[in-house]
Amino acid sequence: MPGKYYKQIAENRRARHEYEIIEVYKAGVVLKGSEVKSVRLGKVNLRESFARVEGEELWLWGVHISPYEKSRAKESDPTRPRKLLLKSGELKKLIGKVSQKGLVLIPLKIYFDRDWAKVDLALAKARKKHDKRAAIKDRETKREIEKRLRERNK
Repeated sequence: MPGKYYKQIAENRRARHEYEIIEVYKAGVVLKGSEVKSVRLGKVNLRESFARVEGEELWLWGVHISPYEKSRAKESDPTRPRKLLLKSGELKKLIGKVSQKGLVLIPLKIYFDRDWAKVDLALAKARKKHDKRAAIKDRETKREIEKRLRERNK
C-alpha cells in the first residue's frame, strides 16, 4: 500500500502482459542530480528496460531518462546503466533466483518514496504466445462476469 509520500512517475504496462510475474522487489536507484529532476517531471521510459546482475551488483539497463533542459551539465547518455540498491540478503537471494534458466528481472514502475527514487523489480518468466492469449481470454471472461453481476444487482 503506497504511503502518504508515494508518487508514481512511470509504469511499464507491457511487462505484465509479456511476462508472468513471480516476485516483486523494491530497489533504490542511483541517479545523478539533473536526472532526479527529469524523473520528477516524468521524463522516463521503461519500455525496453531490464535489470542484470554483474558481479555482486544489480544494474538497470535501457531506462531512458531524458536530459533535464535547464541543467548546465549535459548528461552524455540518457540510457546509461544505473546501479540498483537492495539489502544484501535480498540481493543474494535474487542472484540465486536469476541464475535459474528462463527468469529475468523487469522493472514494473519507477516512483518516489519520500525523497528517494525507487523501482519495483519483478522476477519474471517470459510468457509464450498461447499463454498471452489465455491471459487475455481469462481477463475478458472476468470482465463479462462482473458486468453481468452489476446488471443483475441493479
